[in-house]
Amino acid sequence: MGEHKGLRVIPGGREERRARPEPLWREALGERLRTLRQEQRSTLVDTAGRAGISPQYLSEVERGRKEPSSEMIAALAGALGTSVGDLVGQVAEMMRRRTAVVVGGDRRITAPAMPRTTMIAPNALLMAA
Repeated sequence: MGEHKGLRVIPGGREERRARPEPLWREALGERLRTLRQEQRSTLVDTAGRAGISPQYLSEVERGRKEPSSEMIAALAGALGTSVGDLVGQVAEMMRRRTAVVVGGDRRITAPAMPRTTMIAPNALLMAA
């Protein structure tokens, strides 16, 4: 990125960060569901059977390819021995750890988690010379 007259890029800014964008809700949910299932040493077939869904659908949910309905999330939570509230809380905590800072337009950069009261302005990476 070229510098604009009178502005310079602050070291450690967006050009130096090459992190993965913040995950989507369905990706984080799928990751948490898979982790819970594997911790219980349960197979896709067993967990899907308890939830009343096909193993193929559960696999797609775990990979973040499908966004399940609230009823489906409740069925999966029950099949894994947890509640919807606990599952949602766990996913929210995972996402909080991967706080994204939006820097101009749609570009998202993963940054360390910050207190919820901290805000970063889009122009925080640029400083007047």
